[in-house]
Amino acid sequence: MTFSAFATRYAMRLLGLLLLAGCSTPEPLRLHGESMGTTWQVTAYAEASRASDLQSRIEAQLETLVAQMSAWEPDSDLNRFNRAPAGTWVTLPAELFVVVEHAIALAGQTGGAYDPTIAPLVAVWGFGPDGQPRTRPPSADDIATAMVRTGASRLQLDSAQRQLLQPGDMQLDVNSLAPGFAVDTIAQLLDDAGVEVFLVELGGEMRARGHKPDGTPWRIAVERLNLAARSDDDVIIALSDTALGTSGDYRVGFVHEGRRYSHTIDPRSGEPVQHALAAVTVVGSSAMAADARAAALMVLGPVDGMAFARAHDLAAVFTLRTADGYQRLGTPAFERYRTR
Repeated sequence: MTFSAFATRYAMRLLGLLLLAGCSTPEPLRLHGESMGTTWQVTAYAEASRASDLQSRIEAQLETLVAQMSAWEPDSDLNRFNRAPAGTWVTLPAELFVVVEHAIALAGQTGGAYDPTIAPLVAVWGFGPDGQPRTRPPSADDIATAMVRTGASRLQLDSAQRQLLQPGDMQLDVNSLAPGFAVDTIAQLLDDAGVEVFLVELGGEMRARGHKPDGTPWRIAVERLNLAARSDDDVIIALSDTALGTSGDYRVGFVHEGRRYSHTIDPRSGEPVQHALAAVTVVGSSAMAADARAAALMVLGPVDGMAFARAHDLAAVFTLRTADGYQRLGTPAFERYRTR
């Protein structure tokens, strides 16, 4: 997903649930801000006197990650690699190396449906930091030219030296898992600070720790795409020492001659996906892993995506477009977290 996808509505849904659940519990500490082109918030049970220090530490951590991973910052470590000459081994910061290593592994697992080298395709379709928004598809030649510059199998890692080989004119895009990684690092920061009960959210990616003072887990509503639908049809999940990631294709895109082109691009074809899947939410132990797998399942689609999720025992819920609206389909593993 993009950094800003789902953020506003998730924040509103989350706040409503927290207020509802918080009537009989102590008032939690609430921190918030903006980063990575979206909003973040932390709800934690900690002393109010710690708010300023925790806020500053979280902001500093996010600034570090943006400086490493942002495609929009010309001097980021990501763009430093993207500009490196062919044959250059580029040393990456520890955090960026973890993200790239995870992305390359997932690319292999999905047969290229997930690919961190998709930046040229994102750009040619007008969804990148340097591209102008499009009102019509690029030419077949432009797509083919961009695809020549993609392919995670061309990347080589040197884990001992924390280096990545630039094979030549290859550009990374880690937008599909950097927000999740940021959530994980904020969670680790809170752990290290001795905060034992919290919920972190950034751009719709979440991670929870512990149970609230009343003994209940954190309860989260999977986003309802049709806001006019009945609230009692919501899918509610319980999170405790668990993370959540979501990806969807319906927010960013354009329509040309009656066909909608979303920002969810299949690296194997070079074109936006065309299937009934509108959104995927994945629950797991890591927000980065959940974030990346939600993006991968969005590309794989309702059939292959469900098969992949089942084969890898992923806790995932798929939101599909139907003639009557939207339909939710969950994997067996997802039922462990579902409360409604």
